[in-house]
Amino acid sequence: MSLNKSEKQTVVADVAAQAARSQTLALAEYRGLTVAHLDVLRKQAREKGVYLHVLKNTLARRAVAGTPFEVVAESMVGPLIYGFSEDAVAAAKVLSDFAKGNDKLIVKGGAYAGKALSADGVKSLAAIPSKEVLLAQLLGLMQSPISRFARVLAAIAEQRAVPAVAEEAAPVAEAVAEAPAAEAPAADAPAADAPAIEAPAA
Repeated sequence: MSLNKSEKQTVVADVAAQAARSQTLALAEYRGLTVAHLDVLRKQAREKGVYLHVLKNTLARRAVAGTPFEVVAESMVGPLIYGFSEDAVAAAKVLSDFAKGNDKLIVKGGAYAGKALSADGVKSLAAIPSKEVLLAQLLGLMQSPISRFARVLAAIAEQRAVPAVAEEAAPVAEAVAEAPAAEAPAADAPAADAPAIEAPAA
């Protein structure tokens, strides 16, 4: 259905506002996709915080004019679906992952940080872990040295406890060492006044 002038202005303003707060734009040709497929794709996009919109290319060009995404204006040809995301990876990942399971969706290109991306560039961007995964990995790296540090402290504390026990035991050891030898007669030596035992005659 054709849009009137006011509706077109609304669409351009909406897309321009989204572009202004996004890091990444991914473009894909959706020729041959059914309405059901598009509904699934839109649902996945919403879950990942991706703004997904089927746009007339003339309106898309007007919406990105003067933004970092203007670098792909010449690539806006054919029936395209546009994915914008504030997350650097999300838009590329949503479209690339969906295209893996549906050959009717073909990634065409995109833009990131003011630079145009080829289809392969978008797929490479999609392969980068998401912000959530990167944060989890960073937290793991931060916790790892802390856990090692804790183990070292525990080992040091244990080593310090050994000398402390030794110091407590030292007076007892010294007392035993200084005890008179006469007070501890040898068990194997016969007493001095014990009668001699003669061997029986053969």
